[in-house]
Amino acid sequence: MNKQYLKVIDHTLLKHDATDKDIENCCKEAVEFGFYSVIVQPYYTGLASKLLKGSDVLCGSVIGFPFGAETTDVKRFQAERALDNKAEELDMVICMPSFKNKNYADTENDIRQIVKFGVPVKVIIETSLLCEEEIITASKICINGGAAFVKTSTGYFGGGATAENIKLIKKTVGDKIKIKAAGGIRTIEDLITMLRCGADRIGTSGGVKIAQGLISLKEY
Repeated sequence: MNKQYLKVIDHTLLKHDATDKDIENCCKEAVEFGFYSVIVQPYYTGLASKLLKGSDVLCGSVIGFPFGAETTDVKRFQAERALDNKAEELDMVICMPSFKNKNYADTENDIRQIVKFGVPVKVIIETSLLCEEEIITASKICINGGAAFVKTSTGYFGGGATAENIKLIKKTVGDKIKIKAAGGIRTIEDLITMLRCGADRIGTSGGVKIAQGLISLKEY
């Protein structure tokens, strides 16, 4: 085990009451510990991208967050503005209304329209709101829509990433698409469990705690 474990972390700050200072601290932490990226609300994408400029930490933003109920044209506009502000990855919420109504073609098209912008798109399927069959279907839709990742959760609706759901998604998608585990991951042990179950990236607001846990193991 070494600090390469930290390179799979998307250091996430999506609190509604976050301030400029909070974003500054988040970006500094990401650079200090060598996280993969910082994920912020659209309002802060420009600031985060400026703070991270010159580092190897990417800036990511969220689309349709946290409900996924916006129409596709609204999500496209959000994506355009995020890219204008130098976002390098987009975490979008699946169109939950169309998915729950089994309008799967519309759900897939919603993803495809954001994928067209050419940056990696991580689609949040909100596993806590889905049964196993729906998780399988949603994961396949992410593949067909051209997403780079299936992502488990926003963290807003209880029940974040679980080992069982990561295993189910991995069994479904194989190597066709990557997996981002997010929601409730707070320790280095949590992170390692998710990776062993098939996750490729970890989304967490607890990145510093995880890094400190790794350092305390004296294997950093």
